[in-house]
Amino acid sequence: MAVVEMKRIHVYAPKSNRKKILEMLQRRAVVEVSSPEEAGPDGTGGPFSKTDTASARQTFEKNAQLITNAVEILESYASFQKPALAMLEGRKGINAQQYEETAQAAPELTKTASRISALGRRIGDQQAEIARLEAQIDALTPWMGLDISMRTIGTSSTSVFIGSFPEELTAGEIKTRLAQAAPEVEGLEVEVVSTQPQQTCVFVVCLAKFGMKAEAALRGMGFTYPAAPSKTAPAQRAEELRGRIKAAQEDIAASEKEIASYGDKREALLFTADYYTMRADKYQVLGELWQSPHVFWLTGYIEARRAPALQKLLEEKYGAFVEVETPDEKEELPIQLQNGFFAAPVEGVIEGYSLPGKWEIDPAKVMCVFYYVLFGMMLSDAAYGFLISLGTGIVLLKFKNIEESLRKTMRMFFFCGLSTMFWGVLFGSYFGDAIDVVARTFFGADIHVQPLWFAPLEEPMRLMLFSFLLGIIHLFAGLAMQIYQLCRRGKYLDALYDSGFWYMLVGGLIVALVSMDMFQDMMGLSIAIPSLVTTIALVLAGIGAVGIVATSGRESRGVKRFLKGLYGLYGVSSWLSDILSYSRLLALGLATGVIAQVFNMLGTMAGGGPVGAVLFIVVFLIGHVLNLLINLLGAYVHTNRLQYVEFFGKFYEGGGRKFQPFAAKTKYFKITEE
Repeated sequence: MAVVEMKRIHVYAPKSNRKKILEMLQRRAVVEVSSPEEAGPDGTGGPFSKTDTASARQTFEKNAQLITNAVEILESYASFQKPALAMLEGRKGINAQQYEETAQAAPELTKTASRISALGRRIGDQQAEIARLEAQIDALTPWMGLDISMRTIGTSSTSVFIGSFPEELTAGEIKTRLAQAAPEVEGLEVEVVSTQPQQTCVFVVCLAKFGMKAEAALRGMGFTYPAAPSKTAPAQRAEELRGRIKAAQEDIAASEKEIASYGDKREALLFTADYYTMRADKYQVLGELWQSPHVFWLTGYIEARRAPALQKLLEEKYGAFVEVETPDEKEELPIQLQNGFFAAPVEGVIEGYSLPGKWEIDPAKVMCVFYYVLFGMMLSDAAYGFLISLGTGIVLLKFKNIEESLRKTMRMFFFCGLSTMFWGVLFGSYFGDAIDVVARTFFGADIHVQPLWFAPLEEPMRLMLFSFLLGIIHLFAGLAMQIYQLCRRGKYLDALYDSGFWYMLVGGLIVALVSMDMFQDMMGLSIAIPSLVTTIALVLAGIGAVGIVATSGRESRGVKRFLKGLYGLYGVSSWLSDILSYSRLLALGLATGVIAQVFNMLGTMAGGGPVGAVLFIVVFLIGHVLNLLINLLGAYVHTNRLQYVEFFGKFYEGGGRKFQPFAAKTKYFKITEE
C-alpha cells in the first residue's frame, strides 16, 4: 500500500512561542492544521478562544500584491536576462537564516515597491496627458492660418464669427448663401482659414448691428463654433502644447531612469512578496487556533514517519506538550501518496482523476507498468521514443532544482520514451521507414530494417489480437485489485461475488470463443484447444453467470433481487465494449507509422539529387516533428482514458482528499529548514 499512514497530532505550547512554532511548521511543511469548531466538550470553548486576524492578513496580502505589481513595472523598464528555459530552473532555495535576514528588510523594500508603483502611475498619467495634448494639437491644425484668438467675438463696431461648416465651401459660395439668407446684412467679409472634404474653417466679420441676423443665417447653413477655442492664436497655442508635451516626456524619461535604478533590488522584492504571502498564510492559520491568555492549541494530521522527530523538536526546543495518536476509523484522513522511482511519476495522472478513497489502495505501482506499456505501444517508433527519452533525460540531469511535480512529469515521459523505443524496435519502425527510403533514394541500396517481432502495417490483425489480449490482462488486473481491496477489509465473499464470478464468466467465454473454428479462421489463428478445456471454460462461465445473477442484487429480496441479478449479468456487454476499446492501440500505432511513411514519401518527390536531399531534409524535419507532437498528445490522452475508464472502472472510485500541510506557498523561492 503506497498511501502514507497518517497520525493525528495535538500541540499545546506557550503562547510566547506561537510565532516561532508556526514559522517552523510552515517551513517544514509536515502538518496539515485542522481547527475544531469548539475547544471544549460543552460547546463553550472553555478558557480558549480564537483571534480575529482578518485585518492583519489583508494587510499582508495587500503588501504582497503591491510588491508583485512593482516588480512587473520594474521588469518593464529595467533589463533582465531571463534563461530561455526559466520554467525548468525551479525556485531558488534559501535557508531559515536568509529568511530572517530578508524579513528584516521587508519594511524598507515595501517603501521601495511603493515608490516604484508611484513612478509607474506617474508614467501612466504623463502618457495620458501627452495623448490629450496631442489631441488638442490635432484639433488646432485646421486653424493654424488664423493669427488671432479663436475666442474673438468682435469689436465695438464689428461682429466676428470663427467656426466651421460641415462641407467643403469657398468664400464666394459662403457669401452667396449668406446674401440669400440675410440680404439686409451689410459689410460682410468671409475668409476661409482651411478646407477639408467634410469641413471648412472660416473667419466671418460684419457690422455689429447686423451681428444677430448674420449669426442666425450662419447657423442655418450648419455653422458651428469650435468645441475648445484657444485663448491665443492657434499657432501660438500649439507651440505651448508642444512645450508641455516635451516637459511630460522629460518627466517620463526621469521616472523610467529612476525605476531602472532599482533593478538590483528585483530579487529582494520577489522574496519580500513571498515573505508577505507566507505571513498572510500564517495569520490565517493563527486565526483558526484556539488560544488562552498563556497557551495555544494546534491540532492536525502528520505522516506517521515524521511524527517522532517533530514531537521531539517541539518538546525540547519550544517547551510544548505533544500528543500523537492513531485517528479514529471513521475519520476521513487526508491522502498522501508515496511511491518509488518507477511508480511515482504516474501519481499526477492519478491525482488528475481522484486520490484513493478511504478503503482503497494506491494503484500507482500496478498502473505505472500498464501506463508505460500502453503509451509506448500507441506511439511505437524507436526514433520518436529515443528523442522523448533524450529530451526529458537532459532536462532531468541539467535542471536539478526543477519543481517536483514537473520532475515527475519529465520522468514519466522518460519511461514512456523508453517503452516507445522498445515497441519501435519490436515493430521495426525508425521514423517510419526512413532508413529504407533514404538508402533506396539517395544511395541506391536495398536496405530493409527487419522488426524483431512483426510489422503492424503488414499484419494489422495480429496487432489487433495482441491489443485485445493486452486489454484483457489490463482489465483482469483491475479485478485483481478489487479482490485485494475487499480481502484487506475481510470481505472475502464480496470479493467472490463482485470479482471472482466475473473472472469465471468473462474468462470462460474468452476461452470458448477462441476455441471456435469460425473465430480462428476469421482471425487467422491456429490454436489447438482440447475440448475438455472448452467444456471446463463453459462450465466456469455458467457458474459465473449464475453466481452474478444470484449475488448482484443481494441487498434486495424476492423478485427485485432476481431482476437486479439479471441487470448485473447484463454488465457483460460493458466488458465487450471495454475490450474493444483497446483497439485504439492498433489505431494509434498504425496512424503513427502511416503518417511517418507518408512524410518520407513526400520528401522523395524531387528524387535523389542535391535538390532532392534539401527537400527531403525540410519535409522530414517538419513532417516528423508534427507527427511526433500530434501522436504524442494522442498517446497521452488515450492512455489516460484506458486507465480512467477501463482500468479504474473495475475497482477504483477515488474521492480522497489530498494532504495539504501548512507550508510556505511561495512563488519565487523555496524556504528550506536546516
